[in-house]
Amino acid sequence: MSLTILLSCLVFLQPTESCKTQCQVVNKDKVQMTSKTQDCKVPCIENSRCFQNCSTGIDGNIGFLCKNKKWQKSTDTCRTLNVFNIFEDPITNIYINTPSIKENYRTITDGVIHRCPKDFSCILKGIQNSPQIPGNIEIIVELLHNISRVLSEDVDEIKMQSYSIIANHILDSRSISLWTFIPERSSCSILLQSMISFVKNFFLRKHSLDISEEFIHILGINISKDAPQKILSFSMKVNDTDNKVTGMVLLPQEELQKLPSPSQAISIAFPTLGAILEATFFKNVTVNGLILSVILPKEFQKVSLVFEKINKSRNGRTQCVGWHPTENKWDEEACEMALDSLNQTLCSCQSSKRFTSFSILMSPHVPESPILLYIMYIGLGISTGSLILCLVIEVIVWHQVTKTEISYLRHICIVNIAATLLMADMGFIVASLFGSLVQHHNSCVAVAFFIHFFYLSVFFWMLVMALLILYGIVIVFHTLPKSIAMTSAFSVGYGCPLIIAVITLAATEPGQGYVRPMTCWLNWDNTKALLAFVVPALAIIVVNLITVGIVIVKTQRPSIGSPMAQEMATIVRISKNVAILTPLLGLTWGFGIAIVIEKDSLAFHIIFSLLNALQGFFILVFGTFLDQKIRNALKVRISSVKWLSGLSEFSSESSHHPTKGSH
Repeated sequence: MSLTILLSCLVFLQPTESCKTQCQVVNKDKVQMTSKTQDCKVPCIENSRCFQNCSTGIDGNIGFLCKNKKWQKSTDTCRTLNVFNIFEDPITNIYINTPSIKENYRTITDGVIHRCPKDFSCILKGIQNSPQIPGNIEIIVELLHNISRVLSEDVDEIKMQSYSIIANHILDSRSISLWTFIPERSSCSILLQSMISFVKNFFLRKHSLDISEEFIHILGINISKDAPQKILSFSMKVNDTDNKVTGMVLLPQEELQKLPSPSQAISIAFPTLGAILEATFFKNVTVNGLILSVILPKEFQKVSLVFEKINKSRNGRTQCVGWHPTENKWDEEACEMALDSLNQTLCSCQSSKRFTSFSILMSPHVPESPILLYIMYIGLGISTGSLILCLVIEVIVWHQVTKTEISYLRHICIVNIAATLLMADMGFIVASLFGSLVQHHNSCVAVAFFIHFFYLSVFFWMLVMALLILYGIVIVFHTLPKSIAMTSAFSVGYGCPLIIAVITLAATEPGQGYVRPMTCWLNWDNTKALLAFVVPALAIIVVNLITVGIVIVKTQRPSIGSPMAQEMATIVRISKNVAILTPLLGLTWGFGIAIVIEKDSLAFHIIFSLLNALQGFFILVFGTFLDQKIRNALKVRISSVKWLSGLSEFSSESSHHPTKGSH
């Protein structure tokens, strides 16, 4: 596993005239009308569009948008490359022309990529000889994306060299303005993400690496805990002149000392990609240096980057930022400027990988997906509100629903389950929102201990409830004194989690192995501290499953009267018990077994996150709203409130309007 940090030094400037020249005014007589609402041979109507065909023999078209009463070029899909001519290998061409897959581009490229020689000679020559036009650039980006996807585990230096040559062809400084007209605006971001993904597949080989093209340079070095500070240095041209700018990645010795074993650091420098991103996404900022992508071992928390400025004037504000390829935006919190001079800027960048999924609680590793993030925040928001409402309702109806010993203890369990789950969720949200906590080790440990303790408390209170149900079904409950039951319940519910959390902390923290390097949650790779949560949780889940089974058996009754009616009654009764016990006893956490076994399955992580992020909502519905006694008590309280309100209004009216004859 690796950490990828993508950073660039930016200078914020006002839009200049050069931005305006990217839109070209064309001769209207050459434009063919494709819109029924606008004739391009007459003065254009604002915001209308029309298209013209590309030159003879070139597929695609050029789109124009009417701005300020002039046709301005907006899109360009002209291309000479396509899936049928990009590959030169005769065997490959036969494969491509197979009728059954002729229309399936992904199937074609997957098959062709596997058939290509290691040096990608079946596509290199055709790509290098192709003209640099927007349509070709878009096709090459898609091809590189497919290569990085298909060759996820079979990347060597030869393939890396060929991949860089292909990428270099479309990163040429002469092609910068062409990217503006590609209809798919995120193409440059896709290229960046594909390049990083492809290089990361070489990461675990632990070989040194130095692949240098004119517009892309990849450096890889071996690193270990005993090495002094390491530097990866770049010097590249950013335009058609011979002037070069430098960039450096500084790996501090204190970070190297955290490595448990020899590893590798890889950095990629892009001299023109910043200008491409600027032309495609931004009109008011200038990328004022190389773009550096850094791939480091997960133990690294800090890295420094030195950027020589392209524009060394003082006409702007320098800022260090990181680029998020999946979100197409700069992250201003990724780095901070440590030093700024006329010629260069030093950026201090820290990895602050936050919780990306609720499933991190059970899984050693979590897939990176925005879906998991949305599920977490939306689900925990709903769950938190539901738990608060659940506790409020319990306070309102407490005296009406706790008249017997067994009902009293049952509601004690529900209240403590809701309270501990609420506290645990709040701690989880804090750790997720404040990713900078990972930079403050003691604070991160405190938050992790808080979350660990309260989530364990949730499980142990679920265990108390399961034991209560078993005791009520199997043994005559009133033989157990209330004081002993309460003492036992609180000892199990809070004492056991505290003992486990403290022992785990004491055993792992002397070596700073309680939390993960990038997240305020229990460590897995070094100390296996995560087992102090997973093992008790799964053990309690097994007990709860057994409890559900016993409840199902005990609630069945011999059929009397109509066989069909009796069977239906049994099915309904069992279904109600299972529906109520499942969320309350935490059986949804049982799906954690799946994500422990299949840690890379996004589907399992989504299901687990969805079920458990909403557990507070399940407790509200099944533990509160579906409880007949609680509903009846609420009705009584609401009726009494209405009666008291009516009585108050009547008394008020009487005091203002006395009866006749009174003095």
